Amino acid sequence: MKKKFYGILLMALLVAATLCGCAGGRSSEDESSVGTGSPSLGGSVVIGVQQDIDSLDPHKATAAGTKEILFNIFEGLLKSDENGNLINAVASDYSVSEDGLVYTFTLRDGVKFHNGNPVTAEDVKYSLERASGLRDGTALVSSLKTLTSVDIIDERTVQVTTSSANLELIYSFTTAIIPAGSGEAEDGTPIGTGPFSFVSYKPQEGIVLKKNEDYWQEGLPYLDEVTFKIITNAQTALMELKGHTIDIYPYLTDSQAKELETEYQIIAAPSNVVQALFLNNKEKPLDDVRVRQAICYALDKNLANEFVMGGASTLISSAMLPTLKDYYVDLEDTYGSGANIEKAKQLLTDAGYPDGIDLTITIPSNYEAHMQTGEVVAEQLKDAGIRCTIEPVDWDTWLEDDYGNRNYQTTICGITSDMTPGYLLTRFQTNSDKNFINFASDAYDEVYQKAEKSLDLAEKAELYKQAQKILCDEAGTAFIQVPPITIAMNKKLAGYKFYPIYVQDMSTVYWTE
Repeated sequence: MKKKFYGILLMALLVAATLCGCAGGRSSEDESSVGTGSPSLGGSVVIGVQQDIDSLDPHKATAAGTKEILFNIFEGLLKSDENGNLINAVASDYSVSEDGLVYTFTLRDGVKFHNGNPVTAEDVKYSLERASGLRDGTALVSSLKTLTSVDIIDERTVQVTTSSANLELIYSFTTAIIPAGSGEAEDGTPIGTGPFSFVSYKPQEGIVLKKNEDYWQEGLPYLDEVTFKIITNAQTALMELKGHTIDIYPYLTDSQAKELETEYQIIAAPSNVVQALFLNNKEKPLDDVRVRQAICYALDKNLANEFVMGGASTLISSAMLPTLKDYYVDLEDTYGSGANIEKAKQLLTDAGYPDGIDLTITIPSNYEAHMQTGEVVAEQLKDAGIRCTIEPVDWDTWLEDDYGNRNYQTTICGITSDMTPGYLLTRFQTNSDKNFINFASDAYDEVYQKAEKSLDLAEKAELYKQAQKILCDEAGTAFIQVPPITIAMNKKLAGYKFYPIYVQDMSTVYWTE
């Protein structure tokens, strides 16, 4: 299929709702870029973020909170725009073979790394081979594991061959292009092609970036310097906002937003975060599907939405963003949005727990929305005889113990999606490295793998819906909601863009004159 036809299929695949909605009577914009006023070049901005960086190496970064920062430093051959479309970045053009197995990229003229060196075909080959595991057998970007070769056709053309056609693979070419041979050095001094270059990083404090004077996109960025300041305590963040020592703070709860709405622009849009009470399917008593189902029945998701998010969330029962309308299936009737206490108690009795169960919920304490949700969930589960102990942990501990080592019983957190429908679903395959809930279902694996291989959009959509239903019916986890992203921003700033992925794009932000 030629690029034009392939592009039509891709656009159908990436159907998403408009990301400009706003809740609670707060400011609403007709465009994805918010704030008004004439741009003023220069200046600096401080952004409060809720977690430390897990790696400065773009191919090894795991946490969404890291990737939202690295978006400003690194670019792939392609990148996402604020509307969820893939646009050319390091590449100026690309085409796909008729059989969907060969991708040919033409490199953009004049793109330079932050060290001043021009990007070459060798850099692209090195980056993709490193990320896909072709260099050493270890794939750092799992979606690129199907690559079989990366060949240089000429100094401006790179050809990538994959073992199987996959309509969603094109999105993986957002993977960062780094200098050939830089490898592990990226984790110390990251070098990319993005609108900002790395200046310094202090663990638990923050990262400082400066304007890339050689950025290929003319007129961007506006700012001279951006600091991402790590603030892991919600009360500290509020104090800093009220003291005006930070200019932008994302991911507010409803109560935080109300407290700040007279001093800041409060702007909101749907997020790409799926929040859940994640259940470790290998831990007793959660290895019994009836216990997991009992938890799902006992949850009152309406209450969590109203109390924490001011009613602005979308309630969900499986892992798919509702904005991906062609692929999402509404499964709220399976367990109900409100609590069914009698059904939950009966299932616990049937599973051999007539007196109820005790659960520990670990929650990364730097995320106030998850902490508040945990308090609501723990209180409401009491009625079904599910006694919960909340265990706050710091982010690094959660990332290592819960996510990495799967050493937990239950946890409340969020997982992020890109705009491809398989991104969230792939992690629940039995053997996935990202399957931190230890969900195991032969039926799920079979359906997902069929969906992944399908080149028929209607068939792919139907199979993804089947996968969602299996995950829901087997109560792989207790999904809660897709919360809004709510941001406090200095009233003199403008140009902020909401994305359908988890990023903080500072290239278009500016101080108004």
